[in-house]
Amino acid sequence: MRVADLCITIGSLPSGPTASVIDVPGVGVGHATVVYDESAPPAGRGIARTGVTVLDPGGNCLADPVPAGVSLLNGAGELTCRSQIDEWGFAETPVFLTSTMQVGRVYDAACQLLVGGPSTFGEVFIPVVGECDDSWVCDPRSMHVTFDDVRRALEQARAGGEFDQGAVGAGTGMSCLGWKGGIGSASRVLPDGHVVGVLLLTNFGNAARLTIDGVPVGEHLGRGGIEEPPRAGSCIGIVITDAPIDSAGCTRLARRIGLGLARAGSVAHHGSGEIFLGLANGLRQSGCGGPAITGRALDIYFEATVDTAEEAVIASMINATTTTGYQGRTLHALPLDEVRAILGRHR
Repeated sequence: MRVADLCITIGSLPSGPTASVIDVPGVGVGHATVVYDESAPPAGRGIARTGVTVLDPGGNCLADPVPAGVSLLNGAGELTCRSQIDEWGFAETPVFLTSTMQVGRVYDAACQLLVGGPSTFGEVFIPVVGECDDSWVCDPRSMHVTFDDVRRALEQARAGGEFDQGAVGAGTGMSCLGWKGGIGSASRVLPDGHVVGVLLLTNFGNAARLTIDGVPVGEHLGRGGIEEPPRAGSCIGIVITDAPIDSAGCTRLARRIGLGLARAGSVAHHGSGEIFLGLANGLRQSGCGGPAITGRALDIYFEATVDTAEEAVIASMINATTTTGYQGRTLHALPLDEVRAILGRHR
């Protein structure tokens, strides 16, 4: 389901054909969803509502690194490789997303899957792995994600094609603004022909603040989809473009993701990790070349990033399905008929 199906339009720039991050040339997204119900450890593996999502910028990232920049709105979370990106201004691997307790497993699997190719620093590289906490519906005492899960998500990302959103992959156990959240994405086509795409892993906010296209939907719903809301969560956001933008510009783009989240209702709570990554394929060896886009020329890219981030939050919720997991806790899907009625009254 697309946000346009709610008969709303965010911003004035047009969406790409799929209204997702894969509208950026070369970009692919893949998931591995991990769901099972077993007895508690040590007898079994526990209850899993988790997974892995991979964003592949395309090409060989080790041989042809991607200009990158990181911005933090609130730092109660983790994104590996951040210090290298801050220092060198590029990323050498696809981006792997998962749950908090699975970062080590995903990092290890990424190293095994990517090893063998030349990198900037000999044969050593640092995978980019981001996380959000899904322990509200996923037993945190077990290590659920396997090497094969990471492999499957990476292979799907490299294969290309459209991908699911909502309660899939890394988004399987996430909640957003009092309802079921997860993976959300959006894109914008700019007047110069370049594309900006955003992919979010949404796991933040409370129900009363849910805002869609400027309408205080949360206030009108008067409730959330979680009986006992979990602790403040997080959001990992990735913005990527095919434009020739350098590391400093990527950092500035990444920072604007936070404005899109704020429009949707985020206040970046104390315990929430809003960590944003900007990537740009245009200045890679295989990119479009040309001088870097800087200064005021970035304004239209900022606008596109804010609009796509806001839309991606909504996309993560309208595509999510009700999920019950650990200790019988349930994350309910957003009631779309009620949302449509609220939006209709305001229009």
